[in-house]
Amino acid sequence: MTLLIVGSVALDSVKTPHGEVKRALGGSATYAGIAASYFSKPRIVGVVGEDFPKEYIDLMKKKKFDLSGLKVVPDGKTFHWAGSYDGNMAHANTLSTCLNVFEFFQPDLPLHFKNSDFVFLANIDPILQLHVLEQIQNPKMILCDTMNFWITSKKDALLEVFKRSHVILVNEGEARLLTNEDSLIHAGDKLLELGPKCVIIKKGEHGAMISSRDDNFSLPAYPLRSLKDPTGAGDTFAGGFIGYLSSQKRVSPLEIRRAMVAGTVLASFNCEEFSVKGTTSLTSRKINKRCAEFYDYAKIPKLGV
Repeated sequence: MTLLIVGSVALDSVKTPHGEVKRALGGSATYAGIAASYFSKPRIVGVVGEDFPKEYIDLMKKKKFDLSGLKVVPDGKTFHWAGSYDGNMAHANTLSTCLNVFEFFQPDLPLHFKNSDFVFLANIDPILQLHVLEQIQNPKMILCDTMNFWITSKKDALLEVFKRSHVILVNEGEARLLTNEDSLIHAGDKLLELGPKCVIIKKGEHGAMISSRDDNFSLPAYPLRSLKDPTGAGDTFAGGFIGYLSSQKRVSPLEIRRAMVAGTVLASFNCEEFSVKGTTSLTSRKINKRCAEFYDYAKIPKLGV
């Protein structure tokens, strides 16, 4: 089945206790697309400037991205984010954000993108997310991501996106901000009342949980011995999650659980290197091996009580 990803394609400058990169490949659509590419051929909608390196375009083509929806603005400059991490790297410190051509991003879909079966609306203005939804024809699943800024500044538009999405993706802070609930279980229940069929709450180094009308499931994070750069981990999780589902014949509670594992494992590879280096040269064998390790790690034998 076909998969559409709409979001940012960016250049990131990142510093952590383990090193530094400047103007490396980043952006929500990029991270998600690379993760999804192990299961599908993602269709990407985004915008870059003329300064966007050709080597990054070549990498996307190598990963089988359909770049029909990637606009290159002549004489424009690509969205650039600079940030740093301290200590346990639980939170990013934003040093600068230069939207550049992304400030005027208008996600108009190529004709053949409009029939996409699966859609990931990455973290962009909910007005733009709605613009995408108005162009999509009969999608099987829409996965929506957001952030605190949109919750506080454009809540009405965001709630309309949630109503029209099948799955919404938020972190702990966003879930609590949206619901005024300290308990993530109660927050998940309240978020379901907004319209989606499933709610995924990301808990960073503590994994993720999913709430739905049919199933509730919590998954730990993969235990990493080497953490270099968590930038893009959430988008990588999302790409792995929806990419896996787009490769299956049907979406069931069991397949959603497996998709959570796929997203978690790909996010773990992402965190082991800077930028997208941790996920660009994986093999199915390596992914499956880590999935098997993760299943063993998370498995709990039944008690004989």
